[in-house]
Amino acid sequence: MTTAETIALTKQHVMNTYGRQPVAFVRGQGCRLWDAEGQAYLDFLAGIAVCSLGHAPEAVARAIGEQARQLLHTSNLYHIPPQARLARELCRLSFADKVFFCNSGMEANEAAIKLARKYSLMKHGEGRAEIITAEHSFHGRSLGTLPATAKYHRQDQFQPLAPGFVHVPWDDPGALETAITDRTCAVLLEPVQGEGGVHVPSPDYLKEVRGLCDQYELLLILDEVQTGMGRTGKWFGYQHFGIEPDIMTLAKALGSGMPVGACLATDEVASVFEPGDHATTFGGNYLASVAGLATIEAMEQGDVLANATARGEQLAAGLEALAAKHAAVHNPRGLGLLRAFDVDGDKAAEVQAACFERRLIVIALGTYGIRLAPPLIVTEAEADEALAIIDESLCASQRA
Repeated sequence: MTTAETIALTKQHVMNTYGRQPVAFVRGQGCRLWDAEGQAYLDFLAGIAVCSLGHAPEAVARAIGEQARQLLHTSNLYHIPPQARLARELCRLSFADKVFFCNSGMEANEAAIKLARKYSLMKHGEGRAEIITAEHSFHGRSLGTLPATAKYHRQDQFQPLAPGFVHVPWDDPGALETAITDRTCAVLLEPVQGEGGVHVPSPDYLKEVRGLCDQYELLLILDEVQTGMGRTGKWFGYQHFGIEPDIMTLAKALGSGMPVGACLATDEVASVFEPGDHATTFGGNYLASVAGLATIEAMEQGDVLANATARGEQLAAGLEALAAKHAAVHNPRGLGLLRAFDVDGDKAAEVQAACFERRLIVIALGTYGIRLAPPLIVTEAEADEALAIIDESLCASQRA
């Protein structure tokens, strides 16, 4: 099927909920994708921070294939050996003692919200159910997570939204403390804001938030759907800031493209969940769990975190150089291999399109910026190639 045929079929039969680029990919390897006509693209989005081991990683593909020939699914009415092993590995790598598996980051955040509210009810009694989140945050688009996502531009189209969320300025512990009342049960933050603009907090922000949570007996929930699994150069973003949360959510890169999400918690917090409190049919099934296990093993054997750190520093230096060269480029920022920069004149879409014309995949941040999230296995040469294409694209945008 050609790209044009795929686009026509999509328009005819698939709901119009995505602003899709005019391309249909049929094959991938490492940091490259190929469309139906055989054209190669350098992927610096990685399926929106999902394909951290690159496309079609052999170890993950092999594990999925072997499991698919044995058993795909039984449901969570029964014990699932690879799910138990994956939970053990995630606890080994993090602060957590227990894991709930689901299918996406949005679902993981819904589980975290329910867990925090039940914990608060059991510990403090009724009346403490509000959760504080930050402006520019993104926690999902379901009716449960949309109100947690501060100032999402289409919230008014889906009223009434569920109550119980308070939004405060990002990176402002004073504003957060002011918002705490006798109705507050938890604070929900991203260690580095992703969809909201790649905002890295001040070095002590999360420590101050952790201190406030301890002082007022609140739970700290960290949404690591985008920052988790090595994106920042450590397994989890919170590990850069010298704190530990009470609850953490994961998805995206956890299964290298297989749909799997997770809500992790300490024993104390997780203990309030009982059978029937929360559930999902597909969460942590055999296929998803072996994908997660293979992902972790490949990351450890390939020293992927060290590469993410090194390539992140390379991109940081390269973006600083582009900002020095191009007057229209400002505020290069990020952590590890989650990077962004701003472009004057609301030309982000033009820069993204110019990169796409040159076969580099990046994504615009609204009208003002560009986000980069390449596979964590990206090479030094590929990072240089991407920076050169961005340079050309900025020149083309400025001439337009």
